[in-house]
Amino acid sequence: MLIDGVFAGGGVKGFAFIGALEELERRNYHFSRLAGTSAGALMAALVQAGYTSGELKELMDDLDLQTFLDPTPMTKHFPLLLKWLGVYWGLGLYKGAQLEEWVGEKLAAKGIRTFSDLKPQSLRIVASDLTRGQLLVLPDDLHGYGIIPETFPIARAVRMSCSLPFFFQPVRLFDKNGEGALIVDGGILSNFPMWLFQKEERRKRPVLGFQLNPEPDETRNKIDNALDLYSSVFGTMQNGRDSRYVEKHKQDNVVFIPVDRIKTTSFSITNEDRLRLIRLGRRATESYLRRWSG
Repeated sequence: MLIDGVFAGGGVKGFAFIGALEELERRNYHFSRLAGTSAGALMAALVQAGYTSGELKELMDDLDLQTFLDPTPMTKHFPLLLKWLGVYWGLGLYKGAQLEEWVGEKLAAKGIRTFSDLKPQSLRIVASDLTRGQLLVLPDDLHGYGIIPETFPIARAVRMSCSLPFFFQPVRLFDKNGEGALIVDGGILSNFPMWLFQKEERRKRPVLGFQLNPEPDETRNKIDNALDLYSSVFGTMQNGRDSRYVEKHKQDNVVFIPVDRIKTTSFSITNEDRLRLIRLGRRATESYLRRWSG
C-alpha cells in the first residue's frame, strides 16, 4: 500500500524511525512522498533514496556519530570556557560539514545527489531562514533565492534542516544578488510538518506521521540552569505550533513513539540505546497499525 509520510525532528532519537520503517516494510507499506525536519529530514532523504530498514541498520551500526562533531577553528584550539567565544563569533560549536559529507556519500551510493534525481515533490525538507525570518520548504522555496530547486544538493538541504542553533553553525545561502541568508534547523518553526500534506484538498494517499513523543513523566521540564532553560525554550518552540495543529485537526494518523530519556544531542549514544530506540519505534508502529484504517 502506498502512503505519504512525515518524520519529526529529534536528533539522535531518530534511530526510532528505523524500527518504524521495519514494521511498515513487514506490513507491505511503501512511501510515495516524504517530508521531514532535522533528523526526520535525514530519515526522509535516505528512505526516498531507496534505503531499507535493514540497510539503515547497517549504516548506523558502522557510524560513529562523534565524527559529525567537526569543531570550528575557534572551538578546536581553545579551552572549554573560550569555546563559547567560538559560538559568539562562529555562531556554532561545530561546523556540520561532516554531516553533509556523510549524507552526500550515502545518497550518491544510491545514485541520488540533487532533487532532480527524485520524482518531483517526492521529498520536502523543512529549514528556517533566520535572516529573512521565515520557514523554508526545500526545494520549493529556493526559487526565492534565485536557485533552480531541482539542481540543489539534497545533502545540503538535510544539513540545513539539522543545523541546531548554537550547536551547529548556520548554513549560508546566497541569492542571485550575492546577498547571504543564515539557514538553521527547521525545528525552530515546524518540527513536525504534517501540514505539508494535510492541507491538500484532495489527497491521493493516506498520510502517516511519526512523532518522537517523550515519556509521560518527561512532560514537565526540569530547569535548574541556563542550559536547561535553553533546552526547554527550544523544545517549546519546536513542538508548540505543531502540537496545536495536530490537536486542532484531531489527527488520528500520527504514530507517537515514546522515546526515552536520551537527549537530542547525545552523540555518544551507546549501541544498546540505539537498539532500544529501534525497538521502541517498531513496537509503537506495530501497535498503531493494528487499528489504523488509513
